[in-house]
Amino acid sequence: MILLISDLHLQEERPDITRAFLDLLDGRARHAQALYILGDFFEAWIGDDAMTPFQQSICRALRQLGDSGTAIYLMHGNRDFLLGQRFCEAAGCTLLDDPCVIELGGEQVLLMHGDTLCTRDVGYMKMRRLLRNPLSLWVLRHLPLSARYRLARKLRSESRTQGRMKSTEIVDVTPEEVPKVMAAHGVRTLVHGHTHRPAIHKLVVDGQPARRIVLGDWDRRGWALQVDEQGFQLAPFDFS
Repeated sequence: MILLISDLHLQEERPDITRAFLDLLDGRARHAQALYILGDFFEAWIGDDAMTPFQQSICRALRQLGDSGTAIYLMHGNRDFLLGQRFCEAAGCTLLDDPCVIELGGEQVLLMHGDTLCTRDVGYMKMRRLLRNPLSLWVLRHLPLSARYRLARKLRSESRTQGRMKSTEIVDVTPEEVPKVMAAHGVRTLVHGHTHRPAIHKLVVDGQPARRIVLGDWDRRGWALQVDEQGFQLAPFDFS
């Protein structure tokens, strides 16, 4: 059994989400071969050298799961793209490229965070290209902590403001982009997060039936995609 989750936005201000995640680690994830976290695991991440006690506790919880035998894979999101190898080594997880193709349920499956599919959000895509440039990443990682904290607060505030102002079509995936990306990677199944709109969409890619599975965000309840001998099952669960 494989589990895939995304968009937990872990933060000290939401202990209910943290408890639900730790319950998942102590429960279903213990019986899984692998746990995939497809971005926005943390609400914000300003660098591996600036881990708070809260973030360190999450790191230790992941390490305990990994030591129990479950492989853990982590992908950057738009909120935590500064997560680095130091965190992954401490947590016992593997950092995945975005996009990434893996074998899942007997087929090749494309994994993405999902933000690069939202090409109609021109302003965000421009900012993303700027921030993810290798030179920009180097500069960000070497800024004083105080400057990184200020930048993180500014980006979070602007993200919330822009999200309220933009139409739902702009912040969702571009329909034409999805089959193009899937065809380029030779897959019939895509799994991603980011949009906070959990669903399984039926598609046609290169004349063949295909599907796009959107993971849900953890806010009022949690979401997980479970892949086992029964197939791909996307379902919510209540916080205890």
